[in-house]
Amino acid sequence: MRKIILSIVLLFCSHLSIAQEKEIKAVLEKQRLDWNNGDMIGYMQGYLKSDSLLFVGKTGPFYGWQKNLEIYQQVYPDKASMGTLTFDIKQIKMIDSEHAFVLGAWNLQMEKGEQKGFFTLIVEKFKEGWKIVVDHSS
Repeated sequence: MRKIILSIVLLFCSHLSIAQEKEIKAVLEKQRLDWNNGDMIGYMQGYLKSDSLLFVGKTGPFYGWQKNLEIYQQVYPDKASMGTLTFDIKQIKMIDSEHAFVLGAWNLQMEKGEQKGFFTLIVEKFKEGWKIVVDHSS
């Protein structure tokens, strides 16, 4: 009987994890679509709108949703400069039921060349859905 109960619990947890991964991928896909439509505000909805949001890039770390938005707007002031973004999600690892680690590659194709690199994210589940709370992009 214990084996049956354990099997049911493991099956339920596996199903839950797959559902959570689909939800996380949906957030990233919406970001990709918003970026490619030139909608920076829409793209930023994938991030936690908080001063505690941490972004780490090649110039170092900084905090805050608003700061992140301002930097993106300076670097990519219009749709043409934003180019076409693609993601390749390599791994989503559930830390617990409300946190996940995401590893992926990004590629930005622009008229004057391309930029690409890797990212690691920590995403957290809130009432309104999954949000990126830490983004380390190179």
